[in-house]
Amino acid sequence: MSETVLVVDDETDVLDLVVYNLHKAGYKTLAARDGLSALQKARDSLPALVVLDLMLPQIEGTEVCKQLKADPKTAHIPIIMLTAKADELDRVVGFELGADDYVPKPFSPRELVLRVKTILRRTQGKAAPAEVLKADGLLVDLAKHEVTVKGKPVDLTATEFKLLATLMERRGRVQSRDRLLTDVWGYEGDIDTRTVDTHMRRLREKLGKAADAIKTVRGVGYRFAE
Repeated sequence: MSETVLVVDDETDVLDLVVYNLHKAGYKTLAARDGLSALQKARDSLPALVVLDLMLPQIEGTEVCKQLKADPKTAHIPIIMLTAKADELDRVVGFELGADDYVPKPFSPRELVLRVKTILRRTQGKAAPAEVLKADGLLVDLAKHEVTVKGKPVDLTATEFKLLATLMERRGRVQSRDRLLTDVWGYEGDIDTRTVDTHMRRLREKLGKAADAIKTVRGVGYRFAE
């Protein structure tokens, strides 16, 4: 086993505990004690997984997660949120930002290592991202930037194409409007989420019956059916 795990926590005792147990399990580790260092190390080293505390100096863990998932270079890296906050709202926010798992403090080191193993086992062996996405007569050719429905070309704007491709690549997973604004438009901060709804309406009109695969999740966002 040679995977590298980046552990991010500003509490030295917690950081040392997690690193020690990951070493015992056969993993290599990198350590960071603040959000800025975490972002830099993740981008430079591209670890197999990140164990990320929510409450961090300089940049909070939620923002670190958001930036890593918005960057195509690091978006594939699974993230386990490690935090003293056990509120359901915090868990929901973490998952909406793209976190893969959530472990509240205090935690069992053995359980944390098991979760790391489970996530890495699930992500290992995944094929490289497909250049062609298909679903019930809908075909999206990422390399050629072309969309067809039952063999007939569909003329999409660059934003509509990226929106559709993003949903298909993450099929089965709900994408919040804020997440789509970040990943498709590159917007951050307080932006009117109706932008997403407007483009989605136009995209659905162009796709016709094929748009039935795009489900609206009331109060949250959109999901492409598995």
